Amino acid sequence: MFRFIWDIHGYFFWLLMISACCFLLERVAPWRTRQKVLRRGIWQDVFYLVFNGHFAGMLVALFSGWLIGRVVVLFGYPGAWPLDTWNLLANQPPWLQFLFFLMLKDFLEWMIHIMLPRVPWLWTFHKVHHSIRELDWIGNFRFHIAEIVVYKSLTYFPLVVLGVKGNIILAVAVFATLVGHLNHANLKMDYGPLRYIFNSPRLHVWHHDRVMHGNGGQNFAIVFSIWDWLFGTIYYPDKEEQPEELGFDGIESFPESLVGRLLHPLRFGSGKSNRTAGAEPAYVSNNDPGVRSESSTPATLRRRVR
Repeated sequence: MFRFIWDIHGYFFWLLMISACCFLLERVAPWRTRQKVLRRGIWQDVFYLVFNGHFAGMLVALFSGWLIGRVVVLFGYPGAWPLDTWNLLANQPPWLQFLFFLMLKDFLEWMIHIMLPRVPWLWTFHKVHHSIRELDWIGNFRFHIAEIVVYKSLTYFPLVVLGVKGNIILAVAVFATLVGHLNHANLKMDYGPLRYIFNSPRLHVWHHDRVMHGNGGQNFAIVFSIWDWLFGTIYYPDKEEQPEELGFDGIESFPESLVGRLLHPLRFGSGKSNRTAGAEPAYVSNNDPGVRSESSTPATLRRRVR
């Protein structure tokens, strides 16, 4: 029954290995030294890790397979070359399949990530992830199952056309999970010059800032930060290392129970987005647009996250 835990050919085994490594790294060199291991909400995040890391993935894979089958039928016609037989990368070297699919998948997920806070209905689901008050590696898997449906349904489709092999798909998933865990980890890392290519804890922590620094937020990268640098959605101040408070406007009224958070999007009128300001970013210094002014920051936001 529990064979999937130690199956090295399955995703969950590698999820546990990566989780253990990131946990140990945080114990050896924590960035916020006063942040507790058993912080508030940790047991909910254990549930999200197990459920989203295995069971939800299985359910969504079945749904995505059905959806892709319908798409293939929809776009097919007599004499057409079926989409599921294109196999554009099937005969390419494994390293090329890995690199191409990783970059394509990451760019698609970056675009989806930008959409989540801008579409009110989707933002109600994404709030679950932004309800994190203290960031660490396990927060990477705190997200609503509806997000998995959105991400996987839109990123699985290229698999049909590309014909990427199963072991390559697993390798990409493992690598993306490693980067995602590190992005959320309580580690002071930015990879030096490579921060212009890869996402990092120093970059991603600003994505969780309660204060917006752009229309709908900032730093949407999953694996490759280059998308944010290229398209102007980056925020990386020189004078501050991390936000003063994580979350979003209205987080005080957001449910704290697991069931409450999962059912929150179903509440009438809960679709209003709190992250699509559309105008000037809140609480940004007029002297330096990249650095928040201490004098213009409300007292309620002056608690350092350490």
